[in-house]
Amino acid sequence: MCKATCKELFGVFFKIGAFTFGGGYAMIPIIKREIVEEKQWLSNDEMFDIIAIAESTPGPLAINSATFVGSRVAGFKGALAATLGVVLPSFLVILVISQILLQIEHFQIVKNAFQGIRAGVVVLIGSALISLFRQIKKEAFTCIVLLAAFILAWGFDINSIFILILCGLSGVIWSCYLDRRAGK
Repeated sequence: MCKATCKELFGVFFKIGAFTFGGGYAMIPIIKREIVEEKQWLSNDEMFDIIAIAESTPGPLAINSATFVGSRVAGFKGALAATLGVVLPSFLVILVISQILLQIEHFQIVKNAFQGIRAGVVVLIGSALISLFRQIKKEAFTCIVLLAAFILAWGFDINSIFILILCGLSGVIWSCYLDRRAGK
C-alpha cells in the first residue's frame, strides 16, 4: 500500500513543485486542491493545521507542508516521497536556468516575462490569504489576535517567530480563562 501511496505522493508534489511559481504561499491553494479536494487524503481542518505548523517551523513552507502531508498520509516513506517530489522540480529547473539565464537576462522580453510572473504570484499569495482567512473562526478573540499580529508584523517589523509565540500564548491564556469562567 505504501509504495503506491508513496508514488502518488511523489507525483502529486512533483507536479505542485513543477508548476507553481512564487514559493510556499503560492503553493497553498494548489496543495489544498490536490490534497483535500482531489485526493481527499486530508480534511480542510487537517490541511489548515498542517499549514499553520509548516509556517511556524524552520524551513520553506512548501517543503514543510509536503513533509507533513506525506508523513500524515504514509508515514516516514510518505514524508520522504512528498519532500523529494516538491524539491526535485525546483532543483532541476534552477540547475538548467542558472546556465541559461546569464546568457539571456538582458533581453527585454525576458524582463517582461518575469514581471508578469511576479504579478501572478501576488494574486496566488492573495488567494491563499483569503482562503486561510475564510477558514478561521470569526470570533472576537480570533479577530483581536489577528489584528494584533498584523500590526506587530507590519507596523513594528517584529520577528514572525516572536509573533507566533505571542499568538500561541494568547490562545493558551484565553483557553485557561474560558475554562476558569466555566468552572472547569
